[in-house]
Amino acid sequence: MFGYVTASWKELTRQEQTRYGAVYCGICRRMRLQCSQASRLALSYDMAFLALLLMSLYEPEETGGENACWLHPITKRPWVDNRYVRYAADMNAVLAYYNCLDDWQDEGNTSAKLMAKALEKHLPPIEERYPRQVAAIRDSIARLTELEKENCANPDEPAGVFGSLMAQLLTYQQDMWAPTLAQMGFALGRFIYLLDAAVDYDKDKRKGKYNPFLAMGTGKDWPRWEEYLILAMGRCTDCYERLPLVQDKSLLDNILYSGVWMNYRREGQKEDQKHD
Repeated sequence: MFGYVTASWKELTRQEQTRYGAVYCGICRRMRLQCSQASRLALSYDMAFLALLLMSLYEPEETGGENACWLHPITKRPWVDNRYVRYAADMNAVLAYYNCLDDWQDEGNTSAKLMAKALEKHLPPIEERYPRQVAAIRDSIARLTELEKENCANPDEPAGVFGSLMAQLLTYQQDMWAPTLAQMGFALGRFIYLLDAAVDYDKDKRKGKYNPFLAMGTGKDWPRWEEYLILAMGRCTDCYERLPLVQDKSLLDNILYSGVWMNYRREGQKEDQKHD
């Protein structure tokens, strides 16, 4: 379920593109320092959104610089660093571990197994730093596995479980903003799960994998799925707009109001072409 909470790159200004890339590179750099070189291969732009949201809300002091790296050895790229960039790097590592584990168990993906083993040893210190978040991820993944084995035909149940995971992820600390962040995270998690189910419908059907929309037995129904997604994202953005965000607000707007829909639009266009 990685790769959905990203920006619509073409709609960003040059300055926003630079900022977005610097946060992404900052998380990548932190994954190398906090985990390993190999862990950087599991980096997702979704975590750049997490860092940007918390940075905009709490406005921490930042450090930064420019470096070349093994992925981009020729051109130096800007990066930023602060506590929320480091937090995003840790959460990326935990989520990537469970995602790789799932790919190995479901599909026998050897490279996913190797990545999971590489990440596993870094989980204990991350859990020491963020016990609530890591416990929420572990418990939610376990519950999702149970629902998949049951072939749960109610999309609200697994979507709600993933929503609970995201609620804890967005809640960096228990303060006055925690309830709003939790509500936003819950709605965003539901959106991500349902979007993933819609986009992967054909692939899951072909491979015989669990998909809540397949389990419903109603067939492919993009208009109905879109209603689910609009409702979930509407609740997410309602909470988002209640937060006092100024820094990077236009970049965050791009992600939530445009970027998150790119995968859905792409699949929807494929459906339209089939019918034509």
